[in-house]
Amino acid sequence: MARLTGTYISTTTEGEAVQAFVPDTLPPAAPPLLPDAFDAQNRAAELALARLSGVSGLVPSVDWLLYSAVRKEAVLTSQIEGTQATLTDLFDEEAGLDVGNPDDLEEVTNYLRAFRLVRENLRDAKGLPIGIRLICDAHRSLLDGVRGSSKQPGELRRSQNWIGRTRPGNAVFVPPPPDHVPKLLGDLEKFIHATSTTLPPLVNIALVHAQFETIHPFLDGNGRIGRLLIAALLEHWRLLPEPLMYLSGYLKRHQPEYYRLLAGIRTEGNWEAWVSFFLEGVAAAAAEAERSIIEIATLVTTDRRRLLDSPKSGPAAYRLFELMPMMPRFTVERVRQKLNTSFPTANAAIKFLCDLGVVIETTGQKKNRRFSYRAYIELLTKD
Repeated sequence: MARLTGTYISTTTEGEAVQAFVPDTLPPAAPPLLPDAFDAQNRAAELALARLSGVSGLVPSVDWLLYSAVRKEAVLTSQIEGTQATLTDLFDEEAGLDVGNPDDLEEVTNYLRAFRLVRENLRDAKGLPIGIRLICDAHRSLLDGVRGSSKQPGELRRSQNWIGRTRPGNAVFVPPPPDHVPKLLGDLEKFIHATSTTLPPLVNIALVHAQFETIHPFLDGNGRIGRLLIAALLEHWRLLPEPLMYLSGYLKRHQPEYYRLLAGIRTEGNWEAWVSFFLEGVAAAAAEAERSIIEIATLVTTDRRRLLDSPKSGPAAYRLFELMPMMPRFTVERVRQKLNTSFPTANAAIKFLCDLGVVIETTGQKKNRRFSYRAYIELLTKD
């Protein structure tokens, strides 16, 4: 039978009468979700996450993997919201190079800052738990100084919002009135920290994400904060020791279905279709991340062996090579600073790696040259 997942409340905004949707508390009821309804998909997703955790040991430093995975997530989750910045743009910006879309990149770097804030709190015994305060702090970082900075960063909305189309009267969806938001988020926080639950953690993450998007507690940035919650909860419920998986890639590739299934929860009570889609996405994204790690490990190991086997290699070239997975685009000056060495030594290290075919120069100029660990970047951006 159809399931009711909330109630509609008449309200007025922008001079128009609308029906705002107020979701019921989690977990779904009447009928409830059955704990074994997703057994096969949940097992497949959990196994994919376990394999991903295990394969991360293939590289000498998990920081390499985190550098690329977190940046992929930042770029892709921002692209879902309309930014045009790419992963290569972000590498250029971090290298201190001029980029053509600084505003979009600032939104991406703000996401990285919000993500770090949440992780630091979760890993600090005295840090904030996942809840309203931490979510608001992350939102403040997300919108600091960028598009949306005038829309109450770090504060729950105090006005009615709507999703889609040009005005409230023809909106695709009208979230709950602002006076309902604090209690709804409080109930969501209680659900996250409840000790008695019959549903698997991944199913609960699917529920939390959808509920957050339905509440839509901010005037801007709800999608990115909602997807950040997914990564935070994977760590909170110990499904991944590190944020190695970038689910936003899967959600971006299936964006119309992503939005359609979230809407189906509100209109048809169809939690099952959304949870099934989410679990399928986790399994696919984890498998994709696993393949990426294996490819990166293979590439770096092969290139390192070429470096070590060369009789002309030196300490500066080797030190530079070990930096490149977290500095895939660079200039001579940046290498000089990172290696704390002279300009001629930095230049010689780069020239050696270029001669070896590991690094390429991208400008064709004799001055203001830029260099790239191209094969590595191509692996990260091929999808």
